[in-house]
Amino acid sequence: MKTLHHIIISRTDGIGDVILTLPMCGILKSNFPDLKITFLGANYTKEIVACCKHVDAFVSYDDMQQADNAGGFLKALHADAIVHVFPRKEIAYAAKDAQIPVRIGTSHRAYHWISCSDTPNVGRKNSKLHEAQLNIMLLAPLGIETHYQPELLPQYYGFTAPHHPDLPNVSTQTFNLIIHPKSNGSAREWGMHQYAKLIEQLPPEKFTIYITGTKAELDAIALLNTAQWPHVHNVAGLMDVKSLIAFINACNGLLACSTGPLHIAAALGINTLGLYAPIVPVHAARWAPLGKNASYLQYKRSCNDCKNSPQACKCIRGISVSEVASKILSWAQNQTSTV
Repeated sequence: MKTLHHIIISRTDGIGDVILTLPMCGILKSNFPDLKITFLGANYTKEIVACCKHVDAFVSYDDMQQADNAGGFLKALHADAIVHVFPRKEIAYAAKDAQIPVRIGTSHRAYHWISCSDTPNVGRKNSKLHEAQLNIMLLAPLGIETHYQPELLPQYYGFTAPHHPDLPNVSTQTFNLIIHPKSNGSAREWGMHQYAKLIEQLPPEKFTIYITGTKAELDAIALLNTAQWPHVHNVAGLMDVKSLIAFINACNGLLACSTGPLHIAAALGINTLGLYAPIVPVHAARWAPLGKNASYLQYKRSCNDCKNSPQACKCIRGISVSEVASKILSWAQNQTSTV
């Protein structure tokens, strides 16, 4: 096992991707308790990383891009290792220029053969493993165990919600359900019509429902016409990432397709249900939410008919409203029986 003092985890893509990278940090700390972990990520994921007790510092990829010398930017961090979880050529070459001794990147990127000191054979596109498992396999050159079953990984999140006093009030009398219907184009979506039918099946005396989303998604979410249901509240576009994390933590359950808030909810340990299409590589085996109360539904057939038409995916819309409603109703029932 290598001796490490400071490692950079480089993951510069989306919120859900970052959430599924956090177990790496917990596993690293379990093997190297005194290790300093710096997370190199996009600015909009900073509040996600701040919720992880295993990460000691956040460095902005946006700032790195603005630096006159990317190699010098990384060299100033005085790290002795970097893991390129999300491969970016410019970061790989900058890490080499910075003379970081241990530089780990998948062998499936040709530029890693030149820029990295270690290139484990980790291929994602056709893998049957979960994204979080694939991330951890990149730690093999450090001499630690890297084969974990997905159900064991939530214990390594170290993820807790921030305190945030300015949140929408949640009900103390009903089950507070968040529906996050859109994905910013990052996933197959169930469709507004299905969500509307689902709301009709959830008794208003048992549920208070909150619709979340980004400002860019307001027009699409408006198609739900939430004003027709007094127990449904449209809070889309009202929260930044930090307040969204706290709000999710204050609620009892969340329903979404494969997108960032789904993975936030799973990491926080609340009831989480993800909706997936059975299409590689966007299927649940790769991207299911991981958490002690997380689950998913996936259309029960193999299908590639929608592979090139994500906006009209019949496979994810094949998940029945009654099946989703049954799962969510069971959450409310379980909460009532434990009160």
